[in-house]
Order: sequence, then structure tokens, then C-alpha cells
Amino acid sequence: MKVATKKLKSVARFGARYGTGVKSRVLEIEQKQKKKYNCPQCGFAKVKRQARGIFECRKCGAKFTGGAYIPETLTGRIIRKMVTQKSFVPSMVELLEATEKTKHKPSVEAEEEHAEKHEKHKKHKHEEEAVEE
Repeated sequence: MKVATKKLKSVARFGARYGTGVKSRVLEIEQKQKKKYNCPQCGFAKVKRQARGIFECRKCGAKFTGGAYIPETLTGRIIRKMVTQKSFVPSMVELLEATEKTKHKPSVEAEEEHAEKHEKHKKHKHEEEAVEE
């Protein structure tokens, strides 16, 4: 016996169990995951969810990952917008240069820094010993 109502739609299968709040959230998620989305490669609305986080275009055959229920997550959308903005590209170059500078310190400077830390540590230890006596 298949029960469906105008309000409950597909979650009517749960009957009187779980409460309206839970059922409305499940209904919202089920509608999102069953909806056809536009393919990022060919643009046709033929993308369907294959499994959790895996989507496939039924026209061009492109397979890609996304959110658990929808092909593009909120974070992914924000990052895509940032990358496509023209103002982001020049600052990205600066960011990469700064990152490279911090990653590759010359070995002489690193050794000097290590020696300074070692001297400070020795000095601090001698001071503690003097206080204890």
C-alpha cells in the first residue's frame, strides 16, 4: 500500500513516526538530490546523483564530485567566484610568492636562528640554577 499526500509527498512512507520537523528536512534533502542539475562541462540539465558525493552527466558522460546531495557545495561556489574574479588573480600571485619565501629559508639564516634559540635556552637554564642555589 503506497500512501502519498500533498503535504508529505515521498516521506509519507514513514507514517506517524519521527515527527513533522524531521520529515520536512528529509523531504527537502530528497528533493534536492533527485533534481537534475546542469553539467559543468556541457551545460545540459542531465546531471544525476550516482552515490554520495558522486555525480554523472547523462549526456556527455562526465563524472565529478560534489556535496553529499547536490553537485556544488556552498564553499565550492564561494571559491569558484573568488577564482573567477579579476581582482583575485593578482593578489593570488602575491600570496604564492609570500608562501614560497616562508617555505624556503636559506640554510645559513635557519642555522643562525637555531643557534640564537639555543643560546637563549642555555642562558635561561643558568639563571634558573642560580635562583635555586
